[in-house]
Amino acid sequence: MTAAEPLAAELSDWRDTIRRFLTDEVEPHYERWEKDGIVPRELYLKMGEAGLLCVDVPEEYGGAGAPLEFSFAIAEESARLGYMSLCSNVMMHSDIVAPYILHLGSEAQKRHYLPKMVSGECFGALAMTEPGAGSDLQAIRTSATADGDGFRLNGSKIFITNGQHAGVVIVAAKDPRSGGKDMTLFLVDTDRPGFTRGRNLDKIGMHAADTSELFFDNVPLAADAALGRAGNGFGHLMDELPRERLMLAVAAVAHAEGALERTVEYVTARKAFGQPVSSFQNTRFELAKIKTDIEVHRAYYEKCRALYADGKLGVTEAAIIKLATSEMEGRVVDACLQLFGGYGYMSEYPIARYWTDARIQRIYGGTNEIMKEVIARALVGR
Repeated sequence: MTAAEPLAAELSDWRDTIRRFLTDEVEPHYERWEKDGIVPRELYLKMGEAGLLCVDVPEEYGGAGAPLEFSFAIAEESARLGYMSLCSNVMMHSDIVAPYILHLGSEAQKRHYLPKMVSGECFGALAMTEPGAGSDLQAIRTSATADGDGFRLNGSKIFITNGQHAGVVIVAAKDPRSGGKDMTLFLVDTDRPGFTRGRNLDKIGMHAADTSELFFDNVPLAADAALGRAGNGFGHLMDELPRERLMLAVAAVAHAEGALERTVEYVTARKAFGQPVSSFQNTRFELAKIKTDIEVHRAYYEKCRALYADGKLGVTEAAIIKLATSEMEGRVVDACLQLFGGYGYMSEYPIARYWTDARIQRIYGGTNEIMKEVIARALVGR
């Protein structure tokens, strides 16, 4: 038996645990949550009790200290089953906000926030995008001004995943210590005076993934609310983006796999002209193309995951995997929907949700146009 075999068996058991939780706690309610436009807060407490949040956080901070694959498996299984709203919310909490705090936080910050994030008591959000600043982070206007030993935070953010449920938000803001030129990250507890949540935004897909406007009106922050080095917010964001973009690839590949599985089931059962739709050459060739597309991108994703685990996934590779897998996901779900015919356009068929949910993947985490620019700069410079 190789060293990898026990891990593979444990990971397989872990996936079974995830699927059971999704079957018991998510499947019976997901359609209603999609209509309501939000996942209930109580679900995250249940996930915390089941050990499904922040599983790779070290044991000293309340986590299981599990290998990276165990956290990724939660995103994969929820995306494969078509629960992309839940997948997005949990990835933001467990795979983006928690690593920011783990990698950049002081010991006091880590001990304060991470155990509560593992339990689900405190849910996390990351606030970068503003009404006038999307992928261009240098253009943000939210700012922190000096106030005694601390700060006052003013500004607004938009399109913030987990904005409605977040107990802590990592906010990118211009820092007064650099004359307002540089950016610093701040940990903002959402019970602070001056913090307000805007409406839960209505989207064309991923309806249950709460996405909000956030407003900061003279929010008082202590000096120890700064996360990481003062004035190095942009650098910290660049350092952490590879995992964020890798996570989008995790969801994209698994989501495409789930769409294919549902399509194979449908074309095998559905009949036209007295025979299964799966018996027609066009259907068979389309399925073959889809399967090939997915497997090629899964192979590159596996390579990038190994690079990240070794601390070697760079900004360019992360841009490539995000660009490639999200474009593949779009092709696959569109081709799958086509094989459903008219039923694919009906909201009651899950493939329709796969299609609408996939569209955002080419936009958030940095638009795919920005990904192309990042890759091009690595080749030929500015």
